[in-house]
Amino acid sequence: MARFVITSTGTDVGKTVFAAGLCGLIGAEYWKPVQSGLAGNVENDAASAARGNAAQPGTDRAEVERLSGARTHPEAVLLPQPLSPHRAAELAGVTLDPAVWTPPDAARLVIEGAGGALVPVTRQVLFADLFARWQVPVIVVCATGLGTISHSLTALESLRARGVPVHGVAFVGPANDDNMATIGDLGRVRVLGRLPLLDQLDRDSLTAAMRAAFSAGDFA
Repeated sequence: MARFVITSTGTDVGKTVFAAGLCGLIGAEYWKPVQSGLAGNVENDAASAARGNAAQPGTDRAEVERLSGARTHPEAVLLPQPLSPHRAAELAGVTLDPAVWTPPDAARLVIEGAGGALVPVTRQVLFADLFARWQVPVIVVCATGLGTISHSLTALESLRARGVPVHGVAFVGPANDDNMATIGDLGRVRVLGRLPLLDQLDRDSLTAAMRAAFSAGDFA
């Protein structure tokens, strides 16, 4: 089974683009349990029912479908405010119960967390705690520039302290061989590859970039 959780060192690192690329590379399905940041765009119950299980515009799920064509699974919850799930849920008057969130039963699956590994889902549970419960191998998406060594090593130590299986790290950004090698060495982790920033981001360009930068065999 090829099942992976995608987390990162923080926001805006490129986690969703990498997740989409990985879905395309290995033919995986996609699930993101909680999506926040849809202010003014969360549909009412009637509109949601009319859409069935289709991805709501503006979600990472919709972006993954656009960039990969992968089959995607509905989120457990959608939240309006662009905040950490714990706070976005409080402002929306929603009680999150991550204990009932179970990854879909798919042989090939990419699960995307929200933000970094230590983002709080509730005031008691972090995403890293969820990953520990699921015991699905985690890939940490890292930037390549200044600050990434500390951020990446912190994420790796936090995951391992909770017994989370770490599959490797994937980089997004301009080439920086020394930063990548340093994280691999000090973090005792496999460096899977680096996805460059793409001038035009669409399914064709992402597919080509992933095939050039990563080996599907590393995700078997």
